[in-house]
Amino acid sequence: MKLLLDEMYAGLKEYFETLGWEVVTVQDVGLQGAKDRDVVNFARKNNLLLVTQDQKSADLADLLNVKCVLISNSLIAKIADEKIRSTYPDLKRCK
Repeated sequence: MKLLLDEMYAGLKEYFETLGWEVVTVQDVGLQGAKDRDVVNFARKNNLLLVTQDQKSADLADLLNVKCVLISNSLIAKIADEKIRSTYPDLKRCK
C-alpha cells in the first residue's frame, strides 16, 4: 500500500521510502493547503494510507473508512520517553 503524508510530515518522505514504503505527499499531488476532507477523499479515491497529525483528518478518514494513522502529540511524547529511558536508563524523572 502507498502512503500519503499530510503536510506536516512531507519532510519524512525520504525516511519512509528508505524503510521500503511507496510515498506521496499532499504537496506532490497538489493538495498543499487543501481542506481536510479533500485530502481524505484523495486518499480514499487512490487507495492510500493517510499519515497525519491532524485529528480532524483522522476523524474524517474513520467516517469514510479510509486507512489512516494519527500521529498524536501524546504518541510522540511516549516514543520520546521510551527512547530517553532506553538510551539513558540511569536518568531519574522529576516528579
